[in-house]
Amino acid sequence: MKFLIVVPDGSADDPIDSLGGRTPLEAACLPCIDGLAQRGIIGTCRTVPAGISPGSDSANLSVMGYDPRLYLTGRSPLEAGALGIEMKDDDESFRVNFITLEPAASGVYADFSIKDHAAGDLTTEEAGELLEVISRAFATENIKFYLGTQYRECMIVSGRHAECEMTPPHDILDRRLGDYLPRGRDGRFFAAMNEKSYELLKDHPLNKAREARGLNPANGIWIWGQGTRPKLPDFGKKYNVRGSVISAVDLIKGIGMFAGLEIIEVEGATGSIHTNFEGKAAAAIAAYERGQDFVYLHLEGTDECSHQGSLEKKIRCAEYIDQRAVKPVVEYLQSCGDDFKILVVPDHRTPLALRTHTADPVPFVIYDSRNPLAPDSRRQFSERAAAASGLHFDDGYEMTDFFFERKV
Repeated sequence: MKFLIVVPDGSADDPIDSLGGRTPLEAACLPCIDGLAQRGIIGTCRTVPAGISPGSDSANLSVMGYDPRLYLTGRSPLEAGALGIEMKDDDESFRVNFITLEPAASGVYADFSIKDHAAGDLTTEEAGELLEVISRAFATENIKFYLGTQYRECMIVSGRHAECEMTPPHDILDRRLGDYLPRGRDGRFFAAMNEKSYELLKDHPLNKAREARGLNPANGIWIWGQGTRPKLPDFGKKYNVRGSVISAVDLIKGIGMFAGLEIIEVEGATGSIHTNFEGKAAAAIAAYERGQDFVYLHLEGTDECSHQGSLEKKIRCAEYIDQRAVKPVVEYLQSCGDDFKILVVPDHRTPLALRTHTADPVPFVIYDSRNPLAPDSRRQFSERAAAASGLHFDDGYEMTDFFFERKV
């Protein structure tokens, strides 16, 4: 028996007037995934429990079968694990985003806003050059910086755990920074690092070159997502499978690593609409051919398009996921002769109108080759059709337990 979970990150949305009240999933042409839905079951699931921030950390933990109320210790430690950083008990990990700041007429940093939380799809090579500047300015015996993927970097602080509240940068796009600076006992320390980074980076030759090419500069950093080392039960033992994770995102790789799953690196996987869709599909097929029972195939592009506010790109990216990533794997599973089950589910909604995540229920599709249903065109991978089915899980891990037929 083979299992596949496909996560089109942030693809779920709300009705949009310009689409005649449809959502991007309803507007997109998704013949492969909708074909699974028509012969499978559909429903909705709340992947983020009440009282927990609707981040990709809590949502993907949930989809992977872990209750975030029990196992979420922060986002950045999961990313640190994927980078091979060995955290000690007194270490705290922080996400460091390279961002594009929009200066204010007043010239006061608190009046600035974040124009782009991803600094115009900054490359990892560019990020490495800029991170050297940040490290020279801020690294100490107890503060270390580590290069991640593209705009997503990591900072480890040793000695004591910080007391402060931080806000994800994608939650506050185009808003006044002064209203969202780190708060609490240690808030000013981190806020000062954010502010000084602008002076360090705004005139850097790399950013001047990016601006000359019409790209957003990485003219600041934003620190957030702090937490301590997590401890997750072994995924393979829980669901009795040998599994692999395929993602461009360190967060997802980190969850997989702590869960005891194999992490597969795919050349050209970027986490954007320009990712190597075909390479991810080929990696999933190769994993099954090596004897793996399960693949967690995570595709970030739809989420990034939502954060950018691009309706056209979000629809196009969903279609790429359907045809260039999911279709080849489905065709392989259909041809290999083994029974298989497929779950397609976004980790969370990322409405274009908000450009950030929400905790609203997401649609899911489950297809079981052992028991295909009579085709029904009303069953589609969309928010409206899923809600109309009447099937709902209050917690994401319950949906995953159901998918794997786990007896609790």
